[in-house]
Amino acid sequence: MSLTKQTEVQPWYRHRWPWFIMLGPFLAIVAGSYTGYLAFTHEDPLVVGDYYKRGKAINQDLSRDRAASALKLATTLRYDVQRGMLSGTIRSHDKAYAQPLQLHMAHATLPEKDIKLTLRPNADGVFSVALPMLERTRWQVSLIDEKQEWRLEGSWLWPAQRSIEIMADQAP
Repeated sequence: MSLTKQTEVQPWYRHRWPWFIMLGPFLAIVAGSYTGYLAFTHEDPLVVGDYYKRGKAINQDLSRDRAASALKLATTLRYDVQRGMLSGTIRSHDKAYAQPLQLHMAHATLPEKDIKLTLRPNADGVFSVALPMLERTRWQVSLIDEKQEWRLEGSWLWPAQRSIEIMADQAP
């Protein structure tokens, strides 16, 4: 007479291997859901909503660049960290430009960190304005006259470049 040992068969959910195997797809679903949540709740600042209007405005902007070239405008900007001052000069046809100006420094990726300043050059075309700590990044610099008839543009990699010189003929 032989004795056979009978083992009790447990249902699948009482074993650990099915749960371990299902852990991978479950984690993928959780990670995908979180990624979807981030994608839909955080605005992408690099995409312009009115791209068609902005594209049409390019020709108008080019006329301002041509006006700056006709005036042979040039500017130099420097940032003094110790004093927290942005200073510079602006010249037209080798003479000083003494009209109020608008300076727009666009942050490379975060529009909320853009800087807009009003500059008031003296009779020699020299200006300076208080500016808190300038962030380390590539800044897109635009200098526009008060009537928005001309524009100087350039790129400034701070702090690798301690100063920047923008000439109308080199503007994009």
